Amino acid sequence: MLTPKYPRPDTAPTPSTTPPAVYTPAPVASAPASNRPAVQLTPGSALALVAGGSAAVLVVGAVLVSMLLAVAITAASVAVCAVVIRSILLKGNKA
Repeated sequence: MLTPKYPRPDTAPTPSTTPPAVYTPAPVASAPASNRPAVQLTPGSALALVAGGSAAVLVVGAVLVSMLLAVAITAASVAVCAVVIRSILLKGNKA
């Protein structure tokens, strides 16, 4: 089922014994003109593009700042808990 299938020897192409042709480069032609229309920005579309980019930057910045704030608040609360637990343990040992 998964074995390769080789062509029968009698249908395989025969190698030619003619010498290879000498390569002659074709003359260089200019590039054909593209049929696609060029992108033209009107003032309205340029303004929409700038507004969309600015909105994307603001959203990404807000997400990153909120993640940083969440990490900072978590670190501060863990530090406060550590100080409280340490003080409780030290008061328990003195008595």
